[in-house]
Amino acid sequence: MALRLGIVGYGGAGRQIHGRLAREAGMTVTAVVTRDPGRRVQAAGDWPGAKLYDDLPGMLGDRGAYDLVVVASPTALHLEHAAAVAAAGVPFVLDKPIGIDAAEARRVVEAAAAAGTPFTVFHNRRWDPEQLTLAALVRSGELGDVHTFERRWERWRPVPRQRWKERDPRGGGLLLDLGPHLVDSATRLFGPVEAVYAEMRALSTPVEDDVFLVLHHASHVVSRLWAGSLVGAPGPRTRVLGTAGAFVVTTFEDDASPFEVMDDDAPEGALGWLTHGRERKPVAVAPGGHADFYRAVEAWLRGDAGVPVDPADAVRTAEVLDAARVAARDGRIVEV
Repeated sequence: MALRLGIVGYGGAGRQIHGRLAREAGMTVTAVVTRDPGRRVQAAGDWPGAKLYDDLPGMLGDRGAYDLVVVASPTALHLEHAAAVAAAGVPFVLDKPIGIDAAEARRVVEAAAAAGTPFTVFHNRRWDPEQLTLAALVRSGELGDVHTFERRWERWRPVPRQRWKERDPRGGGLLLDLGPHLVDSATRLFGPVEAVYAEMRALSTPVEDDVFLVLHHASHVVSRLWAGSLVGAPGPRTRVLGTAGAFVVTTFEDDASPFEVMDDDAPEGALGWLTHGRERKPVAVAPGGHADFYRAVEAWLRGDAGVPVDPADAVRTAEVLDAARVAARDGRIVEV
């Protein structure tokens, strides 16, 4: 029987990401919390027969309607909603970041532990083909000893979208939107972070839309991470430097970039290039995709596998982001 999901929030994350991936993984959405009339129409059309609720208590009072809750509400509501779901004893997936800071992240973990409620965090980018390909390349030794990891999540969006991620001074901004993905990707590849340097600006929105992070890992790798919305020349998406060569990915998810011409002669089934100066060869893409997160969730709930993403990892990521805020404010390197 397909796993039944109850989704809290049916906006960009709830509908376009969680709902889509759940369907791809063979699951069904049977309950949705949203007050917005337009989104209620969308939910009813996407999932005929799904129950619609105006608020979270209403859904939690109808426990037989779902097997798993997905909390996809705005970041500033994550602690409140996660604590309520945990108290109800319903296993849940919490979208990243799990709180607006490390203190909230710890409170979420503590609430779930006190109630004995299992949960995991939606770090779907661990299942990115790009991330999987890079991890395989690092393991192969073809890069030698990696010393520098660079990743850019840059967009040309001169007219900001009218949504909470661009407007909410408490839970919005690129540090909390894209920062968790960037930091989690770096730490999964190169281990714990010991110190952080950061720069942040608000160029076109009330919250930061231009972010630069430098992570010093205990492994002695340095990660340089960018997130920006006002970038007319995005990329290269990823550049990893090692003693035996480099790995370069020019573009990401079809975002326009002047570097994409480098891929004109890329063979089918390739993702990125192993480079040595002017010499380069294509790298075969590793199998996988974001729907594998939900397949891993199902295996976990059935007792066939461990938790897909340990919430403790998300707490450590929140600690890095907190340190980045201090570093940007004070103009100094901050220990984590």
